[in-house]
Amino acid sequence: MRVGYGRHSLPQQAVQQCHRMLGAAVPRLLIAFVGGKHDPVRMLRALRDVFGSDVPVVGGAAAGVISRDVESYSGLELGLIGFYDPATTPRVFVTEGLRAGEVEAGRELGQRIAAVAADDAVVLILYDSVRHAAPLQLHPASAIVEGLQQGLHGRRLHLVGGGMLTDMNLSDSWVFDGRGFAKHTAVALVFPRSLVAHTEILHGCRPISSFMEITRVDGAEVFELDGEPALSVIERMLGIPLGSSQMQQLSLIATLGQKQGDPFAPFSEDRYVNRLILRTDVATGSVTLFEPDFRRGTRVQIMSRDNELMLASVRDGVARLNARLAGTEPLLGLYIDCAGRASGRSGAVIEEARLVRELLDPSVTLLGFYSGVEIAPFDGVGRSLDWTGVLTVLARSP
Repeated sequence: MRVGYGRHSLPQQAVQQCHRMLGAAVPRLLIAFVGGKHDPVRMLRALRDVFGSDVPVVGGAAAGVISRDVESYSGLELGLIGFYDPATTPRVFVTEGLRAGEVEAGRELGQRIAAVAADDAVVLILYDSVRHAAPLQLHPASAIVEGLQQGLHGRRLHLVGGGMLTDMNLSDSWVFDGRGFAKHTAVALVFPRSLVAHTEILHGCRPISSFMEITRVDGAEVFELDGEPALSVIERMLGIPLGSSQMQQLSLIATLGQKQGDPFAPFSEDRYVNRLILRTDVATGSVTLFEPDFRRGTRVQIMSRDNELMLASVRDGVARLNARLAGTEPLLGLYIDCAGRASGRSGAVIEEARLVRELLDPSVTLLGFYSGVEIAPFDGVGRSLDWTGVLTVLARSP
């Protein structure tokens, strides 16, 4: 496995920059993370001009790309992963059914994966995040993963992945599916049993409220917490006047978090599944979350996004991963990083992706991208996550 990074306004130049890093050998498969200012058709044409039309290209739009030397979200980036060895090249499965129903599409994908994957196989899933741009509506990762788990019929996977985005404003998204560029599509890469994955989930939120019950919800729109308008409760806890301009930036400040396991256990950020706030509605007093998987009766806490805790989580998580990699043969590090964690969105004084690339064992080849929603193993089951960094390293099985 080899990686390349380029940045240029012309797709041909960005591809050539990557090609020089990858070398002359022709890959069996390419994963491409493409800055959202690039046109997908022109980029795919440039990739085929350089690597050949027979090389399948999967991946899609990325809000930014992370390499060993730089993290950038100008929209002009290109990150490539090339696979050359049949023993480590993944099989590609595609579903184009997200528009018809995310659960059904995920179930179809899960059934196809279960037919070929061994237990604990490593699977990378990349999907089209934006269902409609105006008004903004997302393809929920939680529904895709729910369907996928149904289709697996108990088969265990090491599932990681992320939602593709053209930029940090959620303007649009698209994927490469091995044949061309597509919408309303998810791509799963099933790695051979010769590979294992070591994954750390990097967090950065802390609770600022007691437990509250969701008492009225419709899909991803939460209307009430403990019988009160959800927006009123959140703005009271945060001390933000209702209707102020700050409310438009609520997604940069707070999430709703569901604590897993014992609710009375000491605080550990690793026990929370957090949901970002996509938008607010002053008229209805509701907040709409990125994912529709919180139900009536779900007990949640208001979580504050804490930049210092985020950076500490990166330092601790990368240190744990480095320790686990001792004595292994790592082949590729992949960092799937929530776009909201970038300094341009979070306001952090340090790019947390910079910490990842600086602290990760320098012998590990690294490439990453800024995503919408992240997917990672949580309590042994694949789960969609918000405002996390998912750092996974593929290594040869011992």
